Amino acid sequence: MTGGRRPGFGPARANVGIGQVLAQLRPEFPDISPSKIRFLEAEGLIQPARAESGYRRFAVADIERLRYILTAQRDEYLPLRVIKERLDAMGGAGVNAAPEPASMTRSELLEAAGADEEILAELEDYGLIRRGRHYGTEALAVTRSAMALRQFGIQPRHLRAVKAAAEREISLVEQVAAPLARQRGSREPALRAARDVAAHIARLHATLVEDGLNEAGLASAPPVTGRYEPALGDGALSHGVPHDGVPREAPGLRSASGR
Repeated sequence: MTGGRRPGFGPARANVGIGQVLAQLRPEFPDISPSKIRFLEAEGLIQPARAESGYRRFAVADIERLRYILTAQRDEYLPLRVIKERLDAMGGAGVNAAPEPASMTRSELLEAAGADEEILAELEDYGLIRRGRHYGTEALAVTRSAMALRQFGIQPRHLRAVKAAAEREISLVEQVAAPLARQRGSREPALRAARDVAAHIARLHATLVEDGLNEAGLASAPPVTGRYEPALGDGALSHGVPHDGVPREAPGLRSASGR
């Protein structure tokens, strides 16, 4: 799109070259490169304009969209499919829409997540959300995920294993980052190591889950031996909701206590 207005992303005044984009984003995202930007374009997440010479030209909104995508990958380890769904859901609001509040009361959290008191109390009981007078964006993300999973019959008690796995992964990251954090000077090496190790673990986890689903015949594509998912790849699987729309207990999902 070379003219007019892109829905949700302001006027398309594309006059920034890819070199300038890299210069703006590299301090925050050291791994950004032309190939990553081209990959995101090929995946349909960004649509930079083209000059008559054929070079990509970026508007301010394109750069902000890139920053949003890279932040979601780095901080939330989200696959591209989910990021694209988020961007599409923003519609006319765009990435510059008002952000989620950093601190919410209990009632504000329930309203923002479209949740009920029962599921929030269960999430707190099972340690997935820390009980308090105010809640942050992490609590909102957990509650939204729990609400989505409940449509498949997955209850908060089933998610204790997910939390336990996450705690073990955090311990691995801390083992790597702790010696770097104790060194004098900048904490950046420790922070960068923690981000990198966490991202690798998240990708490994997703790959192992997908491989297991492939073996069980539950994946949407046949297994590919020796496949490697690139850092920007999307290995997530999509699932359907029961045809009658009625949430039910997922087969085989039982807690250790039988609750």
